[in-house]
Amino acid sequence: MKILLRFGTVTALAVIATLLAMQGTASAATAGGYDVSYPQCGTSLPADRAFAVVGVNGGLSTRANPCLAAQLGWAWGATGAVPAQPRAQVYLNTANPGELRAQVTTWPRSGTTPYGSCDGSNSSACSWEYGWERAQNSVTAFFTPAAQAAGVDGAPSHYTWWLDVETVNTWQSGSSAALARNRATLEGMTTYLTSQGGRVGLYSTGQQWSQIVGAVPVGSTLTGLDNWLAGATSLTGAQAACRKPALVPGGRVTLSQYVQGGLDRDLSCV
Repeated sequence: MKILLRFGTVTALAVIATLLAMQGTASAATAGGYDVSYPQCGTSLPADRAFAVVGVNGGLSTRANPCLAAQLGWAWGATGAVPAQPRAQVYLNTANPGELRAQVTTWPRSGTTPYGSCDGSNSSACSWEYGWERAQNSVTAFFTPAAQAAGVDGAPSHYTWWLDVETVNTWQSGSSAALARNRATLEGMTTYLTSQGGRVGLYSTGQQWSQIVGAVPVGSTLTGLDNWLAGATSLTGAQAACRKPALVPGGRVTLSQYVQGGLDRDLSCV
């Protein structure tokens, strides 16, 4: 671009400085990350990543992402160009199969929880215990060995752990009590992860969250957690999502996901 000096040298320099500042702001706004998991196994992953979020599970909370080690190594190669976002983050699949517990070998039979003792029934206590155990298993059986194999930081306390809440997984439904049991599962997962020093966030859309969890009471451990909103199909849509209400009281939207070129991209909202 050619800047005409009709207003004098000082004015022209000021214009140039302004344009450069605007360019830097635009670059910062569009810089972002990607999220990947088992569907990207065997594919070439993007090199232009400021940060990355890796799925620990293989679609279900009981399964491991078979490419977890390789993808964790890739995530730690991010530039870190977005200061508000850690270079490497992770997410866990979530569910509550309490209504199908007779078909689920991982449904708990005992445990002491904030909702009382679990006795194997379809209760808030067993739902909470189920969440705790699934988070514990994802960390100790899936994440930690993969981090060691990749030669990257394996301390849970050094990661943000996003809980992926989507209707494609098995959830209870049909009543406010069912939604409360779903919420208890997420609370159990949150409690385990925070006991390990991890930072927990919630990934969903407003519609799916309302269908699965509903309103979250202020006393819940989900209150105040950061949110990662899905559903946008463009950068413009992701920018708009950053301004949407949080999923939980006291929460804030810190990440927004959008699809570009067949890949999940992520925009930092903070």
